[in-house]
Amino acid sequence: MTKSRDDRDEQKQHDPGRRKFLKGVGIVGAGAAIADHLWVEAEGKEQQGSEPLAGNVKVTLDVNGAKRDVQVEPRTTLLNALRNHLEPAVTGPKLVCDVGTCGACTVLLDGKPVYSCLVLAVDAVNKKVTTVEGLGSPEKPNAVQAAFVENDALMCGFCTPGFVTTISAYLKKNPNPSLAEVREACKGNFCRCGTYPRVFEAALAAAKRSNG
Repeated sequence: MTKSRDDRDEQKQHDPGRRKFLKGVGIVGAGAAIADHLWVEAEGKEQQGSEPLAGNVKVTLDVNGAKRDVQVEPRTTLLNALRNHLEPAVTGPKLVCDVGTCGACTVLLDGKPVYSCLVLAVDAVNKKVTTVEGLGSPEKPNAVQAAFVENDALMCGFCTPGFVTTISAYLKKNPNPSLAEVREACKGNFCRCGTYPRVFEAALAAAKRSNG
């Protein structure tokens, strides 16, 4: 026996799955409409309000113990300011991934390792910026820099400043680390040459040298 049209319509109206689906579609449609409304409203306020901050601003960065004045756009990263806007430039931190995944641009901000490609230059004002150049010099390297040379812990060298900076900061916090702890401390730094074993050896040697 074939069901009548009225029976089929009544079944559709009382079908929980169909009702739930239609309800979901309605919510999505309403959400899209609300989002469009808010977007248009935000654009209107932006047009009516003041112009976004543009042009260069003067900032003073404390880099390796020296006050350095620089003119940058507000969106300029600390890495960009160090490498391309300071005169003379500070080129220890390397531009590699530019998205905060490799650690080659690591600097110390008030003693803590940060990816300088993810920090705005304007946000580094009134903070102490230490790059690999500020840790030591060729004539007087710090313990980590010396250990990297002695243990041949570098290949192409692009990742080296980041590792040196990261490990130097970590050894101040943990002067007698285990191999596992060193590996964990370096997990934010990436070496495309795969020189990790020698990097870890250098870190442990630097710890031993400092403790001795």
